[in-house]
Formats: sequence, structure tokens, C-alpha cells
Amino acid sequence: MSETLEDKVRDAFAQGGVLSRAAEQFRERSGQTEMALAVARTIEDGGVLVVEAGTGVGKTFSYLVPALLSGERVLLSTATKTLQDQLFGRDLPRLVEALELPVRTALLKGRASYLCLHRLDLARHDASLPERGSLRTLAKIEQWSKATRTGDLAELPGLDERSPLIPLITSTRENCLGAQCPQFKPCHVNLARREALAADVVVINHHLFFADLAVRETGMAELLPTVSVVVFDEAHQLNETGVQFLGAQLGSGQALDFARDLLGAGLQHARGLVDWQQLVAAVERAARELRLAVGKQWPGTKLRWVGPSPEGLDAQVWQDALEALQQAFEMAAEGLDTVSEISPDFVRLYERAQQLAKRAARFALPCETDSVRWVDVGTQLRLVESPLDIAEAMRTRVLKIGSGAAREEGDEEEGRAAPEDNGRAWVFTSATLGDEPTLRWFTEPCGLGDAEVLRVQSPFDYAAQAGLYVPRAFPKPNDAAHSTRVAQLAARGAAELGGRTLVLTTTLRALRAIGDEMKQQFERLEADVRPEVLVQGELPKRVLMDRFREGADAGRAGCVLVASASFWEGFDAPGDALQLVVIDKLPFPPPNDPLVEARSQRLEAQGRSSFSDYSLPEAAVALKQGAGRLIRRETDSGVLAICDTRLVAMGYGRRLLAALPPMRRLESEADFEAAIGELRNSLSA
Repeated sequence: MSETLEDKVRDAFAQGGVLSRAAEQFRERSGQTEMALAVARTIEDGGVLVVEAGTGVGKTFSYLVPALLSGERVLLSTATKTLQDQLFGRDLPRLVEALELPVRTALLKGRASYLCLHRLDLARHDASLPERGSLRTLAKIEQWSKATRTGDLAELPGLDERSPLIPLITSTRENCLGAQCPQFKPCHVNLARREALAADVVVINHHLFFADLAVRETGMAELLPTVSVVVFDEAHQLNETGVQFLGAQLGSGQALDFARDLLGAGLQHARGLVDWQQLVAAVERAARELRLAVGKQWPGTKLRWVGPSPEGLDAQVWQDALEALQQAFEMAAEGLDTVSEISPDFVRLYERAQQLAKRAARFALPCETDSVRWVDVGTQLRLVESPLDIAEAMRTRVLKIGSGAAREEGDEEEGRAAPEDNGRAWVFTSATLGDEPTLRWFTEPCGLGDAEVLRVQSPFDYAAQAGLYVPRAFPKPNDAAHSTRVAQLAARGAAELGGRTLVLTTTLRALRAIGDEMKQQFERLEADVRPEVLVQGELPKRVLMDRFREGADAGRAGCVLVASASFWEGFDAPGDALQLVVIDKLPFPPPNDPLVEARSQRLEAQGRSSFSDYSLPEAAVALKQGAGRLIRRETDSGVLAICDTRLVAMGYGRRLLAALPPMRRLESEADFEAAIGELRNSLSA
């Protein structure tokens, strides 16, 4: 009898098996093996598996080992480019070598991650570079461009991800010239796609996957029908990522970018043939009028859009501004059509103008059913129409994609047969997918109600490794003094620990208030060495994380990091670098957010409770993610402080507490201080 995939997987994970010989840190974990065997069964039988694997289970090996041993073609999607790089650069090579498999792997990102050689040529002659330092940075990029094989900007050391140069040296779907580009043959994006189509294992990210569902532009249409195993890691982000791409967006920034490209190409290739200045002025004026139609709204405001215009705006003024923008794009398209034979730049600009005009026309019509529409207000405006979730798209366009349009287009490569849909294996996994046994928080909006669900508990001894403190005598979350008290509590713990503290906030306002207060607290410290306070937004995210992880060196205190948003997950600081996590408030979704409001209204219309079925599970998942920053290894120890009395005063607090790892409870301020003291003593031991 031939050995099954489950047999191979069981042997690999056994003590003394191939994994224990390949990795010094490896030890057999029952949860890891349980998950790996479930993945193996799904690969052999086909179908959909959803796995919540607690921190420390080792889920990456749990899906990689059976996927690699299966010999099938595999697509791996993860949440961020950073995790992509880790998977492709560290985990995959280690396992391929350990398992001694002749496997070709490839990394595929969105086009904004790759240097565009044509745009680099244009940037060399751009007289309006954003700042003086840009010329030096551009020179470094040019030098690197001659040596890089992949063109992946992540390989370029010292390039700030916020650099204003990046949009000038990368392409977008709108400005890419395609086969007409003079740099088409050596194009890094095309090279990455060719390598992906020839590989056995391809690593992508969720943004890339859903971008292709929306516009069929990223290469997934050719790739996915030939894949037998699809794994979505960090799957808890799928729904929010998907809705960004499955709706429609139009921004005043897009209009201004188009106007800049239009003027540049017009004056370079067809000066005098069309009045480019007039066309550009019309687009810029229309974009400006649309922004003025919103009035003096606070930056960061989201205006819910019901009926002909966003709430609080003059409907006629708004509709006139939208119509003027549409007409400006249509006029630009007419002008470009007269010179399209001169340069491929004009063909692409003509297509962009038409697309932008159609988008403006769409926003002049009523919003589609089961969608919500709003306006993001900032320096620029962004008009957004979004589905409420990705359930319908997942059911009809993802899980059945092999028998739909993609296969009809003949998207088969190198003679590979496209697997039948009922034989394809889909695996969705994350450390946090809900707060109840069926993981409904994840499966319902993702259209996975019929999936097999597995929950694997963390192997960590949380009661021994960590303590949970909820201060009782504390200002209420809406009290003006709340942020100050959070800062004082965090500063007290950080001063004892020499930094090693992460403060997670639910709002940017609290982020700034707590960061400022902690800096003032440490300035008053009578000590030679004070912890450094790092505040999100003051430095690039990568720099903040690296500086924090360096921890306390001899003669220098460690760091306090005050952060929000993306730092609630994906931030990993194992060991002594992080020993205190402070969360300011329970992370309920903001009720005035248009998407949150529309989802809540839909549930109420179905006779369900928007609080119990939406707001509470959302808060539970976010809280689990934030708490998960503290303990990353079996040897870690620390304290989690949640500065929100609702956790112990309100009935629903029991559900939120049950969602957290089973840490021992610190019932009083004295318990908290004693736990911090024990951590401090262990550092000096």
C-alpha cells in the first residue's frame, strides 16, 4: 500500500523526523501536528478548511509541510508584503531544503512594489521632484537599478516607504504602457509574473489577490486555474482587504495625478497640437471644486452618502461638481484621441481619461444594492463605494473560479491541467478568527458557512507566563482625564522595566495625547537613563519596530512604543524586548463609520442584534490581536493592562475576557506593581 499524504506529514512532524533534524528550535507539538494532518486531508479530499491556530502553534509549518509534500501546485497568500518576504525568504527555503524537494518557488507582489524602468527614465528628467533630498535618493535608486535582478523595492536599503519618490518610479495599472512600453522586455513586473507562472509554489498577498478579482490585471487570472492548493494565511484580514477592491473609488488625487501626466506627455510628445494647458486646467479646476463642495470638514471625516449627495452637503452643488469633473475627463479624452498615434503614452492616457469619466458618472447615479457609499475627507477627497462584505464574491468568483470566466479564457500554462473546482483545496488560517466555536465572525462575511472549522489552542502556559490587569479605580473611557491616566500607568511600568512597553490606542487622538504625556513623565524622572518614547507617525513603521526590538543595551534604556491601527497585529517583539502591553480602551468599531453603520443596519433589518452579532465580536477579535503582542514564545513573560473598566463592570465584559488568552488575573494595583517588580528582578538576575 502506498504511503498517504497524512502518513508523510505525520512522519515529518514526529520527534526525530525530518523537521527536528532541520530546525534546532523544533519540538513536536500536538496542536501543530493536528493542524498539519487536517490540511493534508483537505488537500487529498478537496474542500474548504478554516483553522484558528493560537500563538505558538507554528501554523506556518502546519500548512507548508503538507502543501510541499503533496507535490501539487500551491498558491500562498498572506496579509502584508513584510510577511510575504518572511515566508518566501526564510520559511519556504528552510523547508524545501529540509524536505529535499525539487520545488520552484516564486514571489509575486503588486506592481507598486517593483521599480518601473520607464518611469525611472522619466523621473530623471522631472523638474518638479518633491524635495532637495530626492535627487540624492534618485541617484541611489539608479545605482541599485543596475544591479537588481528582481526590481523589488524591499531590497533597497534605506528607502522610506513614505518617500514621495516611490509613485514617480513605480507604475500603476492606469499609467502602465504595457506591450508598447520601451522597457517592456526587461520589465520587472513582467519578469515576476513569468516566474510565478513557471513556479510550483507562489507567494502573493491578499491585496494582489483581490485587485485581480476587481480588474483581472495582476496575473492571477492565468495562475489560479492551474493551482490545486490555495492557502490564505492571516486570513482574518480577508474581508476588510477584499471590500477595498470590490467596490469603486474616485479621488481628487487621482484627478491631479492624471492632470500632471497629461501635461507632461502632451508637452513632450505633441506640443502645440492640442491646448494641453486648457485641458489640464479644466481637470484641476473640477477636482478643486469637488473638494470645495465638501466645505471645511475635519480631516479624517467620513461623510455617509445617502441619496444624491453626502450628508450635510448641498445636493445641487455636489452634483454640479461631479458633472464638471466627468466633463473635464471627457474633454481630455477627446483631445488625446486626436494624437493617439504619436505615442503609446497618449493611448494609455486616453484609456485613463475614459475610465475616470465612467467612474465620475457612476458616482452621479444611486448607490448599488448591498453597498455603502461615503466620502473620505482629507487634503484630497476620496469617493468610495463598497460592498458590505466579500461573501458573494468569494462564493461565485473565488471558490468557483476554475469553472468560470478564467478557464473559458484558456488560462492554462505550460500544458498544466486546471484542477476541477471540487478537487481544489482551500485553507484559511490565522491566530484570531472569532470568539466562538463556529468562528462565525470570519466565516459569515467571507461566504464560508459550509467550511470545516478547526480551532487549535496555543501551547503557551499563559497563567504562568502572563498577568492581566484591569484597573478598577480609573476614569471612564470617555472621560477627558482617561488618556492622561493611561500614560501615567504605562510610564510607571516602563520606568520600572527600562522601557519594554507597548501602548496600543484605539484612536489617533489618544495616540498623540498619551505619547506627549509619557514624554513629559520621563522628562521629570530623576534618572540618568530614561526610556525613549517612540510614537507612531514620527518615523517609518519599519524603523520604529527595529528600534524597539533592539531593546535595552548597556547604558541605554529600552523603548516605549505608542501605536495604533496596524500595530495591534503583525508586530512581533519576542524575548525581553517587550514585557508590558497597555491597551487604552476596548476596540469597538467606530459607530459613525459608514461601513460599520451600514453593516449594523443590515443586521437590525434581519432581526439580529448589531451589538451582539457585530460590534462585540469585532472588539473581541481586535482585543485578542492586541493581547497577542505580549507572549510570542514559551520563554516570554509579561503583563497586559487593559485600561477600560467596562471589561469588569459590564455584562458583556465576560465575553471579551473569555476571548483573551487565559492569563492569571491581577486584581489590585498592588498585584500589578508586584508583577512588574518580578519582571524587573528577572531582568537583572
